[in-house]
Amino acid sequence: MINFKLKHHQSGTTYKNPHFFILNKGMNTGKPMKKPCPNCFVIIFQCSDDSENMESICKSLWRVKFWHQFLIGSVIPYIRINDFAKTLNLKANEMMTDFEQHKKNVEALKLLEQKEKQFQENINLINDLRRVIIHRYCKK
Repeated sequence: MINFKLKHHQSGTTYKNPHFFILNKGMNTGKPMKKPCPNCFVIIFQCSDDSENMESICKSLWRVKFWHQFLIGSVIPYIRINDFAKTLNLKANEMMTDFEQHKKNVEALKLLEQKEKQFQENINLINDLRRVIIHRYCKK
């Protein structure tokens, strides 16, 4: 079981313990972030291992759009902090029951994220080269 504190982030506040931020408004609700934004929660931990484990759980839940079922509000959807905390605690405990499998899943997800980043960089390089070739071709 991972112990954490969940709070509304207030601008200008700094945190000494390991932490990360969670977007709480819009269609990206639940997205874990390293840097704060005006509409976010902060999750504070006692140790960095717990922070890394919970961040991977939050990232997984965000990617499958798990938090969309809890959104309220007609114009700008958002999630209540109590709903988020209760549900996150339940899902984290459920996902951490087999810790060895959890660690394997986290490593696989990190590897996939790294490969995705490399592919995106390659796509950007290809697009840059395409622009250069077209620019040279059009200048003639």
